[in-house]
Amino acid sequence: MTRKDTLKLFEDKKVRTVWDGEQEKWFLSIIDVIEILTNSTNARKYWSVLKTRLKKEGSQLVTICNQLKMQSADGKLYKTDVADVEQLFRLIQSIPSPKAEPFKLNLLIFPQQ
Repeated sequence: MTRKDTLKLFEDKKVRTVWDGEQEKWFLSIIDVIEILTNSTNARKYWSVLKTRLKKEGSQLVTICNQLKMQSADGKLYKTDVADVEQLFRLIQSIPSPKAEPFKLNLLIFPQQ
């Protein structure tokens, strides 16, 4: 897999991203997106609860999310749940947030940024 790691900003908050050259897709950290949308102090827990709820509802979204190694705040690479732009649009619909629409608009121009 050819990849290029980068950071994208939304309202001065970072979203870890990876370009997969083979699939020709950007993948974004789900935890980073959830943290931005919810202002949660524990975005990992929020994602864990949301994943469980989506699985119970029979959502295919959770099963098609990938894990890729991304750099964390301590500089080390850890496997992180990621989603492509299309998957994120579907995921954002499950998160009640006033930031959802502005974030989706940002995703529309994301590949050109």
